[in-house]
Amino acid sequence: MKIVASADWREALPFETPVSAAEVAPGEPTRCATCGTDAPALPREELWAVKHQHPNNHAGFVRFYCAEHKPEVVAPAPAAAAPAKKKAAAPRERRAPAAPKPTPGHERPRAVCPTCYMEVSAKGLCGTCGNTIS
Repeated sequence: MKIVASADWREALPFETPVSAAEVAPGEPTRCATCGTDAPALPREELWAVKHQHPNNHAGFVRFYCAEHKPEVVAPAPAAAAPAKKKAAAPRERRAPAAPKPTPGHERPRAVCPTCYMEVSAKGLCGTCGNTIS
């Protein structure tokens, strides 16, 4: 079974970047995620949609924010310059090849019950018919 993400308006949003909520999700007035449920619903023109990373869902999740609580865009830190010269690796010592694993020699044939022809346990007791083999 192959699980695929559905086609959704949220897929087109960039992560951690505020976008006008009226442009991406027009609709009825809604509340700011930070203001809480006691705050009045605001028209979508006054709200910002921000898609956040989610630890269990690769598509992330979207929250709406008012202008007062709109998260700032944080630019990624510039990559540190690579060191000009790498240290030379110490020469490796060659190990002696591992000793070959012992192969099992001629195995002793296991005892078989003369009545039911089943292989008996190490104690010599047949589990099927109960005979004791010495």
